[in-house]
Amino acid sequence: MSENTLQLIVRRMTWEAEGVLSVELVHPDGKPLPAWTPGAHLDVHVGGQVRQYSLCGDPHAPDVYRIGVLNEPSSRGGSRYVHTTLRPGQAVTVCEPRNHFALEDADGYLFVAGGIGITPLLAMAREAARRGSAWRMVYGGRSRASMAFTAELAALGGDVTLVPQDEQGHIDLDAVLAELGEGTLVYSCGPEPLLAAVEGRCPEGRLRLERFAAPVVARDGDDTAFEVECRTSGVTLGVGADTSILDAAEAAGLSVNSSCRDGICGTCETRVLDGTPEHRDFLLSEAEHAAGATMMICVSRCASGRLVLDL
Repeated sequence: MSENTLQLIVRRMTWEAEGVLSVELVHPDGKPLPAWTPGAHLDVHVGGQVRQYSLCGDPHAPDVYRIGVLNEPSSRGGSRYVHTTLRPGQAVTVCEPRNHFALEDADGYLFVAGGIGITPLLAMAREAARRGSAWRMVYGGRSRASMAFTAELAALGGDVTLVPQDEQGHIDLDAVLAELGEGTLVYSCGPEPLLAAVEGRCPEGRLRLERFAAPVVARDGDDTAFEVECRTSGVTLGVGADTSILDAAEAAGLSVNSSCRDGICGTCETRVLDGTPEHRDFLLSEAEHAAGATMMICVSRCASGRLVLDL
């Protein structure tokens, strides 16, 4: 899906916790920025790469985007670039905000954050407080010093529980979820072990997740080859059993937006014009999978022998 890009300026960078920088981005002419909703993220071009960062500021502040970036030495280099090279006054290219983790209407909310997973949930808690909705935040981290935005959470006046691992161990999810009220939705973001634990305990239909990395999934059987008609470009691709639609499109010279290549970021989301996708992403909901209107071409395949895509 084509997206508009913006050239923004870094206005401010702030140490929020050990290893966590917040970055404020503004229009060079001071113009308002495209609107966003809690749970949205930006595709940010950093160090020759495209990386996704959740917006953690205030959607009602139209002149600034704020992201939080954890310095992860084992990452692919995006966070290291932000921490070591990016500085106030420099220009940054971003795509307009996209949201696959939207805050749905509910009687109440339970937010379960782990580490830098606080970023989208902070914006959600701020919105829940603004609406006057019932909400609770349980936020775990390695230590208090590593947990960002705790003062902002406290200022919201909600029920916030901090769980530093070096003091209290891991979040007691059994106890937390035992108090889940009827009509309450659970939103969780953080490392995969936390998300898997929440997923295994939460009542069906009540949980909304955002992942940083794709979980390992065992699949039975061998993949088969299929054909993809790229309607917009007039190209027909043969997608082999051992390749992806994205790889085949790039090999054919098509320009396709992509980033994670694991089915978790949504950058390569593409409209399906005909055929049935075999969804393998970790981003679209079950209802969106059933509808089959879009697919993540970095990992998903074809269940109908042939696909027609808006490429």
